[in-house]
Amino acid sequence: MTIKKNEADPRVVRTRRLLQDAFASLIQEKDFESITVRDIAERATVNRATFYAHFVDKFDILEARLMESFMTIINPRISGHEVLNEETIQSIFLGVCEFHKGLSTMCKRRNTSLVPVFEIQIKEKIQTTLLSFIDKDKMLATPNAQFLINTASIMLSWGMFGAAYVWNNEGRLISAESFVKQTMPLVMNGAKDLLG
Repeated sequence: MTIKKNEADPRVVRTRRLLQDAFASLIQEKDFESITVRDIAERATVNRATFYAHFVDKFDILEARLMESFMTIINPRISGHEVLNEETIQSIFLGVCEFHKGLSTMCKRRNTSLVPVFEIQIKEKIQTTLLSFIDKDKMLATPNAQFLINTASIMLSWGMFGAAYVWNNEGRLISAESFVKQTMPLVMNGAKDLLG
């Protein structure tokens, strides 16, 4: 169980960063399955109690690291966008491709078991990002409109994640920009209910 702490406290921020950096270096050397909390704590030069004061387990630190990486890529891409349109969707899709490419770099060892661990969280974050651009009045107009918008955002987020995953897994034979440009007509056809 984690201890309540002040997330803004510089010591908390520093310790979390130290633990995440230790984890990032370990994932370069070992398979995720073989990394232990003890390994992370030792690499960070803290005790295990300190680790548990910040993270529940190694899956928690993995999720925190991946979500931070994902948002570091997505936030600059959507900065300045005010509505959900083709340009916004393309920016998000490029960010998802960049995230998958970066994941290959972050985890140099073959860590195929990592994908299922974070896949749902990333899809949900993509969906939340898409929905953040939807006019709230449109979302609440009717139950049917809300259902269609929610379903379209799920399909779009899962489609972008899956397409970027396959593009990356097959060796990124074309650039992310070319891949996204070629697939945008398919994406936009599925986004009709989101764009109105």
